[in-house]
Amino acid sequence: MVTPTYTFADGPTVNRLGYGAMRLTGQPGNFGRYPDWDEGKRVLRRAVERGVQHIDTARAYGPGWNEELVAEALHPYPSDLLIATKGGIEKNAPAPAGSWLDGSPAALRTHVDESLQRLKLDTIGLYYLHRPDPQVDIAESVGALAELQRAGKIRHIGVSNVSVEQLAAARSVATVAAVQNRFDPINGGDTDVLDVVAAAGIAFVPWGPLGTDPFERVAPVASEDAVAGEPNATPVQRALHALLRRSDVVLPIPGTTSIEHLDENLDALRTLPSGP
Repeated sequence: MVTPTYTFADGPTVNRLGYGAMRLTGQPGNFGRYPDWDEGKRVLRRAVERGVQHIDTARAYGPGWNEELVAEALHPYPSDLLIATKGGIEKNAPAPAGSWLDGSPAALRTHVDESLQRLKLDTIGLYYLHRPDPQVDIAESVGALAELQRAGKIRHIGVSNVSVEQLAAARSVATVAAVQNRFDPINGGDTDVLDVVAAAGIAFVPWGPLGTDPFERVAPVASEDAVAGEPNATPVQRALHALLRRSDVVLPIPGTTSIEHLDENLDALRTLPSGP
């Protein structure tokens, strides 16, 4: 049987299908332009109405706008809603020219404080190092997040885009509650990292869960095994089924700018077969 929820070590418990808000920032080449604010708020509110308890954003999305959009749409937040965001990337223009990594403790302290302000939070439920900075030992970066955790600014620490070795280094200085790496059921991804976190019971939050292009709706062709027993599921729903079955620690966060597509994603649980 597929477990529909996941519980972090000291809470909270969330529905495993969440929502990734990155796409609400804009389209390729338009990161310097204001997103469709009103439609973004409608999508976010619809997600929560449909039972989403895990919203993923980042300071680099915009930069900053995505966090502000989440707050404007959803604050004051439901008590059972986990807001996840990320830091360690500086950005002042469309990537890649306008982006650079900064995982220094000083930068992360600033990034966390800025995210707290934009999200209108006293404590961020889940905060990731967005990408390891090759100029800074990842243990130093995550150690800074551990200090912020002790200060009450972060509840859970996550790491993103890490190798097995980097994950081990991060875990040597802090309790890592979640890992966000690339993975989708058609193209695969960081299987080695997924296997490690699954064995440890750490949440694995795959980015690009429906394909690696973050701005295109991907409808993967399901295998015959995935089709069996799921006659009413769409290809996208079958892809989400495959992720949910991969491990009980996998928390997909498919993103979309469309309420229609959002509903299709969330209906994956409705079309999931009752068998193992």
